[in-house]
Amino acid sequence: MALPENRRMTPRVGAFRTRLGPLEPTLRWLEWGPVEGEPVVCVHGLTRTGRDFDVLATRLAERGRRVICPDVFGRGFSDWLPDGSLYAVPTYAAAFQQFLDALGRPYDWVGTSMGGLIGMALAALPGTTPRRMVLNDIGPIIPAAALQRIADYLALSHDFASVEEVETHLRLIHAPFGRLSDAAWRHLAETSARRTPAGRVVLHYDPAIAAPMRNTPITDVDLWPVWDALTPPVLVLRGAESDLLDEATAARMAARPKTLLVNVAGCGHAPALMDHAQTAVIAEFLSHSGQATGSEG
Repeated sequence: MALPENRRMTPRVGAFRTRLGPLEPTLRWLEWGPVEGEPVVCVHGLTRTGRDFDVLATRLAERGRRVICPDVFGRGFSDWLPDGSLYAVPTYAAAFQQFLDALGRPYDWVGTSMGGLIGMALAALPGTTPRRMVLNDIGPIIPAAALQRIADYLALSHDFASVEEVETHLRLIHAPFGRLSDAAWRHLAETSARRTPAGRVVLHYDPAIAAPMRNTPITDVDLWPVWDALTPPVLVLRGAESDLLDEATAARMAARPKTLLVNVAGCGHAPALMDHAQTAVIAEFLSHSGQATGSEG
């Protein structure tokens, strides 16, 4: 794995003020590569930040792409929302729709878990369909058991004395990311934490993101009608040991035209996209303007 430690390219900071009813929260991001490059928007999972894509963004930027890696509201440096019930895919999709309208260019989408759900929602909206979409370990069926596991994790309070303690925690809770180098785990820890005024270290998200899962019954989520309405070529990455995207769901997804399924060995939910093989398959898929067919083990 090659983290961009040599700083061959320096990311730019971006911000966009959205309008959500009476609210005007700001979406913030880092972006890599030439401003005039074809845009790729990379959106992270539930408790993560846009910095998860540093390795992938560097690789795509070296190919001339403009790679935009936002922090979704309540994470990283984007604004927190005043009501926890707003932390939901429809809210995020409404904000990204405004952002994409302002971007004003055809784009590709890479979404891990929650980021993939946002991408599917956008692809179903008129005028916001991406040219190509990568779904990292997410599909139209989300099992209740996996959602309960996530809800149980969100219910815990995470408070640490140091970034080293954060790294130990992430190595345990995100072991399904796969076999990562020490440098990768350190990168994830440093970009996943913030220091409180009291000098403690906490994970870099609003605890209120747990509200939607805490306040509604947890059941299987069925999004097959959304999936069946998608038109762009889709690359589906599935962690071979994933509990969120099971084999049967992935196989049914792969039966759709213009869909490529790649099973990633040694990973659960979700492949970290910090590995050469994982970033290579994404870069290759996004380099083609047309079709995706077949399935790969």
